[in-house]
Amino acid sequence: MRLLLVAVGQRQPAWADTAYEDFAKRFPPELRLELKAVKAETRGGKTAEQLMAAEAARIEAALPRGVRRIILDERGERRTSVQLAERLKLWMGEGRDAALIIGGPDGLHPALKATADETLRLSDLTLPHAFARVLLAEGLYRAWTVTTGHPYHRE
Repeated sequence: MRLLLVAVGQRQPAWADTAYEDFAKRFPPELRLELKAVKAETRGGKTAEQLMAAEAARIEAALPRGVRRIILDERGERRTSVQLAERLKLWMGEGRDAALIIGGPDGLHPALKATADETLRLSDLTLPHAFARVLLAEGLYRAWTVTTGHPYHRE
């Protein structure tokens, strides 16, 4: 199974790329974490609707057919690490890849949000996109370790 992190924005600070890669390489071959960064739409005089629509088209093009769609949104479901581990087990049991989708500065187009299998919230805080990628990678890695029986210090 693959966990695809589909995120708007191709260039991130070096520290974020390094931190993301550190977590991504820890996943086992049977559960790979892969980043698919899509180009953010050029802002020049376009409405938020136009920007989100263009980015949604790029996201759609990056998503494999039949993938589970998990939208990252501030109004999404709150999950603890253990609850995320339970979701990860469910996703793994389905036998299809899962894509976790992070929008651009204006968010995700409502039509793309409507295609979600589920919606997840990382934090109540507004996070820079680079940090959100790292936080998500760490959270998924922690969830995977919980599913493998690794002791979780909060239990």
